[in-house]
Order: sequence, then C-alpha cells, then structure tokens
Amino acid sequence: MNEALLAEARAIGHDLHNIFEDIHEHPELGNREDRTAALIRQRLAALGWEVAHVAGTGTVGLLRGGGPGPTVAIRADIDALPITEETGLPYASRTPGVMHACGHDFHTAALLGAAQLLAKRRETLAGNVKLFFQPDEEGDGGAARMIAAGCMEDPHVDAAFCCHVESGIPTGTVSVRSGPICAASNPFAITLQGRGSHGAKPHLGTDVIVAGAQIVTALQTIASRRTSPTEPVVVTVGTFHSGTAGNVLAETAELTGILRTMGGEARERVKGDFRSIVSGIAVAMGVEAEITIFESYPGCRNDPTMTELLRRAAGEVLGRENVWELPEPSLGTDDFGYFSDAVPGCYYYVGVGSEAKGFTFPNHNPRFAADPEALPLAAAVHVQTVLDFLGGDRP
Repeated sequence: MNEALLAEARAIGHDLHNIFEDIHEHPELGNREDRTAALIRQRLAALGWEVAHVAGTGTVGLLRGGGPGPTVAIRADIDALPITEETGLPYASRTPGVMHACGHDFHTAALLGAAQLLAKRRETLAGNVKLFFQPDEEGDGGAARMIAAGCMEDPHVDAAFCCHVESGIPTGTVSVRSGPICAASNPFAITLQGRGSHGAKPHLGTDVIVAGAQIVTALQTIASRRTSPTEPVVVTVGTFHSGTAGNVLAETAELTGILRTMGGEARERVKGDFRSIVSGIAVAMGVEAEITIFESYPGCRNDPTMTELLRRAAGEVLGRENVWELPEPSLGTDDFGYFSDAVPGCYYYVGVGSEAKGFTFPNHNPRFAADPEALPLAAAVHVQTVLDFLGGDRP
C-alpha cells in the first residue's frame, strides 16, 4: 500500500472538510454554480494549475508534467438538486429548496484535494493532468457542452476517470465493474387529446384518462414481455396530469417519464416499442397522442484496461480487500458517459456510508449525507490513479 500518499492526503483532511462543508452550505443548481465555480478557480490558480472557463460555470484545470507523455482527465460534477434538506447537519444548506443530495459537493472537494497533492508532483509526471469541474450533471448534461467547448483537446485527453459517492457501501471501500455500469436514458412526454363530455354521458366523449391509464399499464410490458428477463430495462411514468372535476371527462392528459436501458440496440428497440404501444392504444381508444422522446445520456461503459488500472490504484490506497466488485450495472444515469464514449474511461463508486454516523440514506433523498472522513481517501485514489497512468513520484 502507498501509506505515504494516504498519510499525506489525511494531513489535508481538515482543509477538505472545510471546502466540502462550504460548498454543501451554499448549493447551486445546474448552470448557476457561480459561487462554486469561483471557489474552484481560485484554489486551482493558487496551486499553480492553468485554469480555463468552459460551458459557463464549468472549469478545466491543467497541470503540465515535467516530462512528455499522455494526458489523463478526472471529472467532478458541481451542481446541486432542487430538494429541501432534512439532515439537520450543522453545515446544512442555507439555500431554501436546494441541496447537495447527490454528493457533488464531495466530488468537488475530493478533486480539489487531488489537485493540491498533484501540484507537488508536477515535475515527476510524464504527461499531463486535466481536472474537469462540470456543471449541470443533473440537468441537460454539462459533459456534452464541455466536450463541445474543447475540454478534450489542447492537449488531447487519452483517458478519463470519475468517482461517485455511494452510501450503500462503507467509508474506506470502492466498488467498480468493467463494461456497462450506468444506464442510457430517454425522458419522454405524452400528450393525449380527446373530446370532453359530462360524466353522465361518457359515450359522447373520448376519455383520455382511461386511455392514459391503459398506456401506463401497457408500457410495463416493454420490460416484462418484450425484453429478456436478463436484460435491464426500466420504464417509469413519473407524472400523469389530467382533468379539473370529478364528474367530467377531461379533454387532455399529459404524462411524463423516462426510459432506461444499457444503450445500443436495446435503447433503439425500447424507443420503438414505446411508440408503438402508445400510438396503438391511442388509436384504439379514439384519442390523439403526441409523443416526444428526448435524447439524453448515453450510459457509462467502463473500459477493461482503465477499470483494472483503477482497481490497482484503489487497492494501493485502500487495500485490495476494500476494492469491491460491483455485481451488476446501475439503472441510474450519469453524463460521464459522454467522456467515456470519447476516450477509454472508468466510472466507479466510493463508499461514504456509515451506520454509526447515520450516513445511510440514498442519493436524492432529503436526508442524504456523505461521510466527510472519506474525502482524503477519494483524493488519494484520484492521485494514485494519475500516478499509475502517467508514472510519477510514489513517496
């Protein structure tokens, strides 16, 4: 184990706690992360990193090593969620209705810790390091906009890594798998148009609520009857709005939700099944259906070589016994897939759970909290990953 690196990371743990708590207290929604971005840029510049502003509130930090070589990138997302915090923590959100309920404050603080540790090793690195502090992961996908703004070039990025907090595994562990790890997503919207009538004379109208109810039920057959039981597919109808009175057949209904697959052929097949089911029921029920399927995140697929590198690096920091194999992919989504589609990459989970401290609630829960004791561990894993990819000082 690289005990010296771990000790060095723990020595800056108090500073990382302060950064983490500051960001947690002042959460900002996607594309509005001005305060967070200013903090990031100030700290990177003070450490001697080259700083570029991209995609609005996005930031790229560049550290040019002392010798020639490839370029490796590590990404942290920086945006919060529109959730009212219920943790009761002394550093709870001061912004009503906004909360870091997905650990992006942790990601940011840990990566700033890695920036500090890497800056001291600049001359020993055979290549370059880029740090991506990405806006709006929870919204329309800041990763794609950062790539469009040129973050992968000058110098060209050869590999990318990213960690995500996970309260379901304990502090001091990492979980990863090769191949698919996060789902591709396609949000959708359905508008049904019928003919309203009095509830006493339903035969004079066309009932969009009955049609919508049948659509909700039938859409579940995409996973249960049109997909192999071993293939992960989830169809979620999250909203269904219609009607103004209990004795009237409504004229319109609006349904929204999301399709989740592991990408590729399955993604296209599920979208086709979705359209045929909705259209068929609408015709059968005598209503008109307007269907919109949005293209969203492509899913994350871990490169086998980069995954093995991450396993070794995490094992050097945490011990091999604390690097766990994720048994199956998550149907959650993350726009890191845009980076890992562009270059070989690895997305992994870092444990922030602690039953003793009450850090057990899942992401996107108003009581979610990440164990701050994991911050220096995550920072050290970032650094070891860079060192193993580029070569460099291993004190």
